[in-house]
Amino acid sequence: MSANALSNEQAVAMVQAAEMNFGSGNVPAILAGLTDDVVIQFADVPEIHGKTDAEKFLNARFSRQKNYQLKKTMRMLQGNMVGNFWAGTWEDAQTGRRMAGRGTEFWTVVDGRVKLWEATFNVWDADAGPKPAVL
Repeated sequence: MSANALSNEQAVAMVQAAEMNFGSGNVPAILAGLTDDVVIQFADVPEIHGKTDAEKFLNARFSRQKNYQLKKTMRMLQGNMVGNFWAGTWEDAQTGRRMAGRGTEFWTVVDGRVKLWEATFNVWDADAGPKPAVL
């Protein structure tokens, strides 16, 4: 195992902290859990490098989400990589529509902080329900 391997307890605690911090839109706490040179590959968003750009991304994201309700569940741990599934609901701050989404995240963790954050993100109008993009 690598020197950065996480225990199951550490990984669960990271996912629980992320659920709390993302659910409350606590950008400073989220940033504290990222390395200075973090790389974020988030769905169709252009790749993000470093905490400054991560902060801009997070602030823009949370400005659109009112009454955010979030649940994250750890799904895997391998060495220093943690995977989780998340599901959430919110009100779109610009349109007022009720929204829902779900996705997966993989975090590569170095010295207790996320160095690489890879995420998928699927979103839909909560009243209409999810619809496949292609079928």
